[in-house]
Parts: sequence; structure tokens; C-alpha cells
Amino acid sequence: MFPEEHPGWEGGNRLFPRGTSSLTGCMLQASMRSPNMETFKQQKVEDFYDIGEELGRVSGGELFDFLAQKESLSEEEATSFIKQILDGVNYLHAKKIAHFDLKPENIMLLDKNIPIPHIKLIDFGLAHEIEDGVEFKNIFGTPEFVAPEIVNYEPLGLEADMWSIGVITYILLSGASPFLGDTKQETLANITAVSYDFDEEFFSQTSELAKDFIRKLLVKETRKRLTIQEALRHPWITSKGEVRAQEQQKTEPTQLKTKRLREYTLKCHSSMPPNNTYVNFERFARVVEDVAQVDQGCRTLAGTHNTIQDDVEALVSIYNEKEAWYREESENARHDLSQLKYEFRKVESLKKLLREDLQATGAGLGSMARKLDHLQTQFEALRQELSADLQWIQELAGSFQLEDRNTDGLGSMFHRDARESLVELLDRSAGKEALAGLKS
Repeated sequence: MFPEEHPGWEGGNRLFPRGTSSLTGCMLQASMRSPNMETFKQQKVEDFYDIGEELGRVSGGELFDFLAQKESLSEEEATSFIKQILDGVNYLHAKKIAHFDLKPENIMLLDKNIPIPHIKLIDFGLAHEIEDGVEFKNIFGTPEFVAPEIVNYEPLGLEADMWSIGVITYILLSGASPFLGDTKQETLANITAVSYDFDEEFFSQTSELAKDFIRKLLVKETRKRLTIQEALRHPWITSKGEVRAQEQQKTEPTQLKTKRLREYTLKCHSSMPPNNTYVNFERFARVVEDVAQVDQGCRTLAGTHNTIQDDVEALVSIYNEKEAWYREESENARHDLSQLKYEFRKVESLKKLLREDLQATGAGLGSMARKLDHLQTQFEALRQELSADLQWIQELAGSFQLEDRNTDGLGSMFHRDARESLVELLDRSAGKEALAGLKS
């Protein structure tokens, strides 16, 4: 979301101009938190507040103005100033307070007439206490220094300040702004894409430790960005110059030229817009309300999208399961079909062998039938012949019985022997007939 004509992004490169008072910033914060988004009224502050004594003053001027007046700047000096900025931010973050508007104009000197002046952070109009479990979103700050999560209207935390410190360090060491484009839209696009590099023209005399420090601050994912404690422990901050000296042995100059920093500072001051009026803040408040409504609609749409996504994933899962099942069933069917084809071919082969066996058996049965007919004919002839013989024997036996009554003992013995021989012959004939019956 890059609102080109957003009423808050006035002045070409900032949402709130330099010089915005803490009071107006606090009033804006109160208005944004109000559920009814009440409009502002142009009334005198003195009618509602008692104006007390001045709490402090910005007497040494801005840090960058001070540095731009120097002919050159050593990396050790730059580190000492960044260390002071980190100490100030550490004090805020320890109390769960995010500044949300860290930029060169808000880094002031207490007294510039000493070698290493003390730094003061100012302008807490956008500062906000980060509460655990409470989501905080807003669109504010100076586009050139805001973190990607501010541009994307995502939940904000202390990490946004660390991104701004990375941008400030980049400018301090090079005199160039890492994400500044020709338009606000281009600047914001560069920020969300984290599109920057260490141009050799600007960073030829810069140590790798300093570049590493910047890289670990200009990270889009807030959870991977250096925290204030991690930044304070970074070797570029903790080293006393020995490591940087070793890195810079091959390069003759060890001083960072401040010409580009002077040009950058002059350009920033020349483009300073007039202060916004309360009307601007009222317009911005209405825009924020509209953004909140759009965000709610986006949340609803996102919820619907997630539901649809879940349904799609469930359908895809079911489809994958079904596809796997069908694939398995297809493989099983293909295997079964192959087995059936094999069994069919085997059955066909057996049928062929059976037909051949049947033909051979038929041929054998025909031959056996012919033999059987021949044997039957022989048997019938033998049976008739045997019947005739049996009839003759019976007649002969009958004549023997008749004669037995009329003969003496010798004849009786003869007849008995003859009868026994006849019985034996009959037994043999009966056995042959039984054997013939078994063969038939």
C-alpha cells in the first residue's frame, strides 16, 4: 500500500515534517486510538494546558550537521556516535518504548565544542509503548527511514527502530541513502523489496564489519533483525579498532570523506517542508480510519481465503488419497489381469492337450470296441459249445445214476470215480465261465 497522494506523506520524503511537536504527535496518537476517530479543533493549547519550564534544548545542533563540517571522519569516530545512539535506544527499549521516528534530524548534540560530543535523541511524538499481546499498527514516520512493516501496515514493535538505525549508519558512512528514490512510491517500493547495495563508490574505505552491522539491521523479517542488545554486542561496536585496522592495512586512507555527507545534509535541509497544520492531521486521521476499515475488510477476506484454502487443501488431500487408491487398485487390477491372461493361456494349453488325449482315447476306445466285439463273438461261440458239452455231461451223469442202481460194488466204485471226475470238470467249466464274465 503506497498512497501517492496520502495527506500524511507530505514534503516529498516524510510523513511528519521536521519540527513536529511532541504535543501534536501525542494528540495524533490519541486520535488514532479513539474508536470514534474524533476530529481535531484548532484551539489554543494554553486554554487546556499549563505551560511549564523548558525541559531541555537542542544547543549543539544536529549530529549530521556537525559531522558535515568536518573534513573527514574516521570509522572509529563513526562507531562511537552509533554506540551512543544504541545506548539511547537501549534505554527506551528496556522500557518497551519504541521511538518510531529515528532519523538524523532527531539525533542532536548536547555540546558540539568537545571532540566526541554527547548525543541526545529527541522528538518522541510518535513514540509508543509496546505491550505484550497487544497488536499495534500505524502508518507514520519518514519514508526514507521507516521499516518495511510500517509500509506494509503490519504489527509494529521495537524492531522498527533497529531498521532505522541501519539506515542512519549507512548514510553516516557513505553520505548516500540506501532506499531513497526519485519519488515516495519508489522509496517505499525499495524498502519493501530491501533493494540496496554497497556501491564501491561509497563504501571503498568501509570495513567489512561495518557492512555486516548494516546488513544484519536491514533485514525484512523482524525476528531475524538484530535486537538492541545484539547490536551493542556486534564486533563493529565492541572492537577498539584493531580488527578494522587489520582490514584496512591494504588501503592507504583510513578516513571517511564527509563531502557526500555534507551534500546529503544540505539537500535534506533545502527540502524541509513547512509544518503541517491540524487540518492535515485531521485529514490523515480520516485516512487512517479508512485504512482501518480496508484492513478489516482485508482481514475478513483473508479469513475467507484461509477457509477456502483449507477446503482446497482438504480436497487436494482427498484427491491425492483417492488418486493413490485408484493407482494402487489399477496396479492390482493390472496384476490380476496379467495373472488371468497367464491362467487363460495355461487353460488353453490344457484344453489342447485334453482334446489330443480325447482324440487318442476315442481312437483307443474304437479299437477296444472292435476287439470287444470280436471277443464277444468268440465268447458266444465258446458258451454255445460249453452249453452243448454241459448238456452232454448232464445226460451222461444221468445215465450213470441209472446204472448205479443196477450194478454191484465194483461198478459202484467206478461210477463214483466217474462222478467225481465229472464234478471236477463241471467246476473247471464254471470257473472258465466266471473268468469269461470278468473279462467281458
